[in-house]
Amino acid sequence: MILTIIIAVAFCTWRIGRRLQFFAHIFQLEAYQAANYLDWVRNRFGDVVLRVSHRLAVTWIVIVILVQISLDSFLPTALIPGFYLLWAMTFASSRRYRRDQPKKPLVLTFRMKRLLALSAGLSLALVVAGALPATGLSGWRAAILFLAGFLAADFFAPFTLYAASILLHPVETSIQNGFKRAARKKLSARPDLDIIAVTGSYGKTSVKFAVEEVLAHRFSVLATPNSYNTPMGICKVVNNDLSPAHQVLILEMGIRNPGDIEELCLIATPKIALVTSVGIAHLESMGSTEAIAHEKGALLQFTRSDGHAVLNADDEQVRAMAAQFPGETWLVSCENHPDAHIRASEIHFGPEGSAFRASDESGASIQMHTRLVGRHNVTNILMAIAVGRIYGLRLRQIAQAVSRLTPVPHRLAVRREGTITVIDDAFNSNPVGARNAVEILGQLEARKRFIVTPGMIELGERQDEENRLLGRHIAKNVDVAILVGERRTYAIAEGLREADFPDQNIQVVQSLFEAKDFLNGALESGDAVLFENDLPDQFNES
Repeated sequence: MILTIIIAVAFCTWRIGRRLQFFAHIFQLEAYQAANYLDWVRNRFGDVVLRVSHRLAVTWIVIVILVQISLDSFLPTALIPGFYLLWAMTFASSRRYRRDQPKKPLVLTFRMKRLLALSAGLSLALVVAGALPATGLSGWRAAILFLAGFLAADFFAPFTLYAASILLHPVETSIQNGFKRAARKKLSARPDLDIIAVTGSYGKTSVKFAVEEVLAHRFSVLATPNSYNTPMGICKVVNNDLSPAHQVLILEMGIRNPGDIEELCLIATPKIALVTSVGIAHLESMGSTEAIAHEKGALLQFTRSDGHAVLNADDEQVRAMAAQFPGETWLVSCENHPDAHIRASEIHFGPEGSAFRASDESGASIQMHTRLVGRHNVTNILMAIAVGRIYGLRLRQIAQAVSRLTPVPHRLAVRREGTITVIDDAFNSNPVGARNAVEILGQLEARKRFIVTPGMIELGERQDEENRLLGRHIAKNVDVAILVGERRTYAIAEGLREADFPDQNIQVVQSLFEAKDFLNGALESGDAVLFENDLPDQFNES
């Protein structure tokens, strides 16, 4: 009896731990936003919350109770060890809660450790709530109550994690405010430091690194790494990495909800503001493109009045922001906009990069070459050129920096893998960038052109239509479409079929790993493949 109890408890405890870790990972991927996490849980209740094991466990309890009622007595106690073993088998599997190859693994930060510790404590309380009444009983009654506590802890794991996040919210807010105060204090002691802020629906990271490369020719520059564009990400860089030797600090500022720009600018006030674009990324949380434009434009309101704004003139909503900025405004354009200060002409693309002629506000021009591909990357470079000109750099100096630029990982990076050409645009996807990437794939000289994509997300009511349009565009440029996730990519499939794309050339898979398995058997010498978007783990369908 004791051995079977130990086995059952071990399996149940293991499963509860795996579930807590799984849901903690989702909570972290949702940027610790409790409301977003709860929406995710609610939308996937029948998949990850209520499992077959829960239904089976309830079935075993109901059967025992029904038999007891029909026999007017409980089953023989000799069968109890078998009941414990059956229970252990029911909860033996935690496969749904393991990620053998997570795209973005769970990071055990101090915040996450606090969350997991409190969640585990709440789960233990549920177990104890079932175990305590069982101590005064024996036989089947004790077994059922004892195991019911573990069943409750297992089932409610996602909700105990949510409850723990609510309980810890005041603590986390206090800690974050401390980091913000430290960052503001450090920056206020550096009036000599120039702060450059970059925002926009698309291209923020690429522009940030292009500006860093251009200014590094003359200044000591610190830029936030990768996509550090949240308050805590910026505070971490300022508090830990900013030194007295740095002359320029380049910050990427992302938004997901109204008020995000204000929160970021209250930490660091920019001298130079760059706005790349207004698109429908995060339309689901922002509500409308007008709200997105207003939030992006708020950056100019917090920029120093004696500073500068660099705006993409080819984006009408960005261009309109110039009217609200009292300082000096620089406009850039790839489309020969008449008011632009920095222009690109004679633009040519190829698998090895791009070439274009850049002209500045004085009328001077120079031919530039870059390893980056795509028209949107030329726009990104123009914004960096504008910053270089603000700092007095000559076009020839800037051209040298542009030639050194390398693709940001997973953002339209073209590489050769043996005889196969790979375009890696897997970081994220938006209508403009996806169309650009597909066109580049279509321009390559290749035996066959493949695309692997799960489509675009967080586009609100526009999501299906934008994915359908993407499908039509793919049909014009691609030979084989590999769609990741049947439910999520049905709109792309519809767009492909509307454009008379052959059904036999549409392959639907459930994961990126399955897509790569398919490619291993399908790719031949001279082929090209585009990886367009690779959704975070919380969007997996299996």
